[in-house]
Amino acid sequence: MPAKNPRRLRRAPRDRTAPSGHVSGLPASIVATLKERIIAWKYPPEHRLTEEALCREFGVSRSPVREALRALVTNGFVTKLANRGYAVRQLDLRDIEELYDVRKALELHVVERLASGGQRPELAALHRAWAKILAGPKRRGEELAELDTAFHETLADLAGNRMLLGSLRAINERLFVFRLLDFGQPDRQKTTCHQHMKVVERILAGDAEGARAAMARNIGDGRANVDTSIKEALAKAFAVGAPPGAGPNARTASRRPRSG
Repeated sequence: MPAKNPRRLRRAPRDRTAPSGHVSGLPASIVATLKERIIAWKYPPEHRLTEEALCREFGVSRSPVREALRALVTNGFVTKLANRGYAVRQLDLRDIEELYDVRKALELHVVERLASGGQRPELAALHRAWAKILAGPKRRGEELAELDTAFHETLADLAGNRMLLGSLRAINERLFVFRLLDFGQPDRQKTTCHQHMKVVERILAGDAEGARAAMARNIGDGRANVDTSIKEALAKAFAVGAPPGAGPNARTASRRPRSG
């Protein structure tokens, strides 16, 4: 059923670091530190992480380190290697492109359906919320990524197709780290606010074609920002060669990232 709470956009950010939805205490601190390093490209793809080294670095026992690593595996930041510890997850640029393609197809269907479905008070609430964000102070990149995710999932929820919403949520989980790259771009808060408001305005006007065009622009700009960020980050990460143990795909990806 469509969401009935127009304040959903302002929900608390979801914890994307554990299967239970919650990691607390010492493991959460370790997760936050490692996640920041991965997002900031201080660790290049396939950088090895071992329990022993992390225990020494953080001065803790294996239990919180293991819990933190399991959370990062669940969230897609690292991969568990058979009997060899963990590694920062290798970027598969084709996977990223295909996820954006599927996301775009789903969301264009959502706005077209909403534009032909009549007026909804929740849509007006979304417009007001993003107008307030536009007029407010600059937000942190992670907060904007959460708000952006909530906007798109709220529209899908309003469309009333539970299977579509579930598919979009699964895609968004996998793309969240790349949303962080997107919202690290200058002026992205301003452009996103205007684009989201435009999407809602076209839906409220019953303009399906205009809503599709506005949504395509919003997703396309984010995809382009991610593509640029990945190119720059991989070039920097592999400027002096791939890290020890990195596979051939890592070096290939750094040379040949494809545009969206």
